[in-house]
Amino acid sequence: MGLLEGRISLVTGASRGIGRAIAQAFAAEGAFVVLAARDAAKLAEAVGEIQAKGGKAEALALDVADRASVEAGVAQVVAAHGRVDHLVNNAGVTRDNLLLRMKDEEWRQVLDTNLTGAFLCTQAVLKPMLKQRSGRIVTITSVVGLGGNAGQANYAASKAGVIGFTKSVAREVASRGITANAIAPGFIETDMTRAIAGGAQEEWAAKIPLRRLGTPEDVASAVAFLASDEAAYITGQVIAVNGGMYT
Repeated sequence: MGLLEGRISLVTGASRGIGRAIAQAFAAEGAFVVLAARDAAKLAEAVGEIQAKGGKAEALALDVADRASVEAGVAQVVAAHGRVDHLVNNAGVTRDNLLLRMKDEEWRQVLDTNLTGAFLCTQAVLKPMLKQRSGRIVTITSVVGLGGNAGQANYAASKAGVIGFTKSVAREVASRGITANAIAPGFIETDMTRAIAGGAQEEWAAKIPLRRLGTPEDVASAVAFLASDEAAYITGQVIAVNGGMYT
């Protein structure tokens, strides 16, 4: 029996990268995974991969920055499955620019998805979680949210905000058996980081004590642990998954 056997898990930004790996890890541990994202084609592909390995999964078209979309999506999950045991706030975007050149829209898009999206999704799942008096909320922040990064003031602000948000939620709902934690990945090999690195992956890896970039699976394993009963006494924490790279 897997760590998450029989649980209902909602993972946002699950069509690619870290979110896709998290969904796969949850399914491998026995959860029924609802993969949420805006890209229907990539979602269908990700669901197909899980089902091909004998896992249980379904797709949910969802825009985390839109309240109506989030509330309708969570209601659909509860109607179909009767509960929500896990929420993984993974959906995120970057719109990098130097601060003096950053447009209002670049700021808003990142904050709306990365921070407001986590707020909307968490608020929506809290109702069923409070009713069932149990739940696990894991939000993906970033090493950039801890130490900042030039050209990413919007992204760093959103990811730092996620940390304060997580700690506050943890205090609010602990008495109801619900935990809230965050994972702060370092440099992970995804489409997003490849675009940022611009071919400088080896240079990045040299700055990491383990001398390699992380993989989406490295992050997924930590998230699955926090979602399990093994982590029942862990809440309000930020777990770094960064190969020993500290800021």
